Amino acid sequence: MDAQAALAFVREHGVVLASARGPVPTLTHAIAGEAIKGSWWGHPQGKHIFAVLGAVSEDPGILVCRLVDHKITLVHRRLRPALAACAAAFDPACLARVVQEHSARGHHENSETPFPDWLPAGVMEEAAMLDRDAARAALGAGFVTKPGQRNPG
Repeated sequence: MDAQAALAFVREHGVVLASARGPVPTLTHAIAGEAIKGSWWGHPQGKHIFAVLGAVSEDPGILVCRLVDHKITLVHRRLRPALAACAAAFDPACLARVVQEHSARGHHENSETPFPDWLPAGVMEEAAMLDRDAARAALGAGFVTKPGQRNPG
């Protein structure tokens, strides 16, 4: 799977995990074409996965946050209004935009922009016009009904 196909995967599913397992699809598994046991870094396609995941994460139409189980999650731009409409139901830390960079030492360093500071102009107005049930359905919000998490709506 190349970067264009990976972007199409995120667009189709709307909300996906970058590499963790959970209640929504996992992009690294889709890129590899199989479920990955252990770390994807050790997978034979690890360098390819890294390149594609990086390209998708840097796309302006993709929000990188910790929406699902506080794990790195990719959300397609088409769901920004629904996400904003349900924002009060989420832990604010889950909605912060995460930018991951590699330090000179080879470590990941994250910078975060709180919600709604990263939200493009006009999205809050779109969110205000959405029916809460429609917003929740658009998100496929079954992933936020775990104990200890608030349910949107």
